[in-house]
Amino acid sequence: MIDTHCHIDFRDFDRDRAEVIADAVACGVDRLINIGADIESSRRSLHLAETHDNIFCTVGVHPHDSKTLTPEFLKEMEAMAASRKVVGIGEIGLDYYRNLSPHDIQKKAFIQQLDLAAALHRPVVIHVREAMDDALQIIQGYAGKMRGVFHCFPGTTEQAKRLAGIGFLISVNGVLTYKNSRMAKVAQEVDLEMVLIETDCPYLTPEPHRGQRNTPAYVRFVCHKLAEIRRMDVADIDKITTRNAEKLFRLVDMFE
Repeated sequence: MIDTHCHIDFRDFDRDRAEVIADAVACGVDRLINIGADIESSRRSLHLAETHDNIFCTVGVHPHDSKTLTPEFLKEMEAMAASRKVVGIGEIGLDYYRNLSPHDIQKKAFIQQLDLAAALHRPVVIHVREAMDDALQIIQGYAGKMRGVFHCFPGTTEQAKRLAGIGFLISVNGVLTYKNSRMAKVAQEVDLEMVLIETDCPYLTPEPHRGQRNTPAYVRFVCHKLAEIRRMDVADIDKITTRNAEKLFRLVDMFE
C-alpha cells in the first residue's frame, strides 16, 4: 500500500516522526510520497526521502504560497528534481477558497511549475479548491505533455472522466469516509485505473479517527472504504491503487 500524499515533514510529527514511519510500515503501508508545499518543506521532503529507502517526495509551491515562487526557487526545484527520490512536481495548483495569493499570481505560479514538470518529464501533484474550471482550462493546454494527479479530488464524475481522457488521475483520502461525501460518489463511478489513495496527513483524518492527527498508517482506512464503496476485496483495491501509483510516479524500478 502506498500513501501517495503525506506531509510528515510538518512540525506535527517532530516528536515521533520515526515511530510514525515505522507504524505505517507495520500496518502494511510500505511506501510514502512526502509532498512539498513551499520552499522549506520541499527541502525537508527531499531530506526525508534521501534518508529513508521507502520514502519518495515531490517539490513545489502550493497555491497559498504562489507569491513566494521566485526564479531562484524554480532553478532550485530543477536541481532537486535531479535526485532519483524526487518523483514529481507538487503540490501546485489553484485555491480560491482561502485566497492567500491573488488569482493571477496563483495562475502564473501554476503555469511556471507545469512548464518545469513538462520540461523534466515529471508528473504533477495538483491541489485545487473552488477553482476546478480554471484548473481544467489550464491543464487542457498540457494534454499529451505530462501526467499527474488531482489530489483530494474536489470535482464531479464528469470532470474526473475529462481528466482521465488526458492522462490524469484523481486521489481520494479521509474525506471518502465522511458522511454524505461527494467524493464517495465519484470514487464509485470512475474507472479504478485512475484512482490513487492518500492521507494528506496530518489533515483530513478518516473515520473512525476523525478529530485526531492523521498519519500515513491511516491510509488503510481509505483503502477499506474504497473497497466497501466498490464492493470489492480490500486486497484487490490495494493492488490496483498501488499499481496506479507505481506507474504514475515510476516507483517500481527505484524500490526493487
